[in-house]
Amino acid sequence: MVYNRVKTEKEEKKKPFIEVEVSEQEIREMFLDELKRHVKRIEAELTFWDTKELIRQTSLSWNTINEYFFYDPRFPKYRLGRKWMFPAKKTREFLLMWLEEQK
Repeated sequence: MVYNRVKTEKEEKKKPFIEVEVSEQEIREMFLDELKRHVKRIEAELTFWDTKELIRQTSLSWNTINEYFFYDPRFPKYRLGRKWMFPAKKTREFLLMWLEEQK
């Protein structure tokens, strides 16, 4: 059995002033667009990688990097004092090419 309760005057006054409908798909698309812009901006900011950044970008250990491609003459690297520097764009291109060759 269902009872219909009459709303009190106080409950009637609690209606929202503004109702907003949000499309989950639109929010997702807006988020992904903003994320892509942010990633592009960050990538553009990094001109050089140091060894820590190379390790982070490749998810490989320093020993693995040395063993597999560090001594490849095509691998772009520069030594500044005791520190190795890698041009971000050229290094990324090399890594993609090198990875394709590993098939």
